[in-house]
Amino acid sequence: MSSVETTARILSGKPVADQVLAEVTEAVQALRAAGVTPALATVLVGDDDASAGYIRIKQRQAAELGFVSPHVHLSASASQADLHAVLADFNADKDVHGVLVQHPIPGHLDYDRALQVLDPDKDVDGMHPVNMGRLALGLPGPLPCTPAGIEALLAYHGVPVSGREVVILGRGATLGRPLAMLLAQKRPTANAAVTVVHTGVPDWPRYTRRAEILVAAAGVPGIIQPEHVRPGAVVVGGGVRYEGRRLLPDVDESCAAVAGAITPRVGGVGPTTVAMLFRNAVRAAQRAAGMA
Repeated sequence: MSSVETTARILSGKPVADQVLAEVTEAVQALRAAGVTPALATVLVGDDDASAGYIRIKQRQAAELGFVSPHVHLSASASQADLHAVLADFNADKDVHGVLVQHPIPGHLDYDRALQVLDPDKDVDGMHPVNMGRLALGLPGPLPCTPAGIEALLAYHGVPVSGREVVILGRGATLGRPLAMLLAQKRPTANAAVTVVHTGVPDWPRYTRRAEILVAAAGVPGIIQPEHVRPGAVVVGGGVRYEGRRLLPDVDESCAAVAGAITPRVGGVGPTTVAMLFRNAVRAAQRAAGMA
């Protein structure tokens, strides 16, 4: 953020992720001491370089944390049935506790259909319809990783949420909608008045300008400009788009001159999202071992 005058406090995701992963490491050690080796399986379909790179990063992180990480790489020509068969095999394998299907998958395949084949208790992304239902009802289950990471980030940095007005720009199934449910729940790190608005609302800036906490979740690069931010507000950049490996955030860097606190362009929500994936994975192993 050196290109603009920065007055905002920077809400880094790295210390949040480090704290969560330290807890994951302790849980993995306890599982191994009880004779259980936690396993996070990964599935890659096709030969997209960026997706393959993300899988390598997650496998490396898994190894560092003490997980084993069985992997299946399907060709770009794989059928829906091929993908479902892989997921059915992982569902049936009691030694596999969590499963990650790297998204996106080739266009001829239906990711949502594949997700519904997966055992919801092995869904480390927290996106299975059963897990979204659990979230809506306030029942225990894997939480969507980016929303859970945002709640943890705000809590770590001491940002009060309870009773405050949170505005989320974006209604997507992976971020906007589940985050609204999460932050509205009665809990010290949530309990907010949450408004969800989207780009289909012509006067959406009227809502963002009143937010005490503004979360950008639209996936539209640079959509949040300084004039859309209430002075002194907390701004969280959750939505991104990629051009190759280049990250294009929803929040323009110049918003740092208006906000009271803001996530950085790189190293904000990203690290917390990955940390929450491994938290879901280790909790799946604990449930399977009767140690939850």
